[in-house]
Amino acid sequence: MKNDMIVKKCAKCGAMVLTFKDCSCKECGIKCCFEEMKILEPNSVEASFEKHLPSYKVVGDKIIAEVGHVMEEEHYIEWIVYVSDNKQDIRYFDAGMNAVAEFDYEKGGKLYSYCNKHGLWMKEVE
Repeated sequence: MKNDMIVKKCAKCGAMVLTFKDCSCKECGIKCCFEEMKILEPNSVEASFEKHLPSYKVVGDKIIAEVGHVMEEEHYIEWIVYVSDNKQDIRYFDAGMNAVAEFDYEKGGKLYSYCNKHGLWMKEVE
């Protein structure tokens, strides 16, 4: 599907790459620190007190995405990405900011958020 996104992370240094089509060659792939980067599988069900799944509301031709999460120096939402069939759009956050982002709305997209402690999260947009 066009609006799927693959996030890979280096197990050693924590570097991440976002891709929309992964390498399909055997014994190939994106490498960092001389090792193949691991695919992060997005969570889609909240199971803890902290909120990680993006919530959203559609206002006209815009979508407002928010993650009601603590934004402390050692624990925060690093980014939110809105992926649709025609584009991907990302917003980055630092500790102390609100994890709120506005995107151009396109029905059938997906919102991804990334918590620096609890990983990748995804919500489908209707």
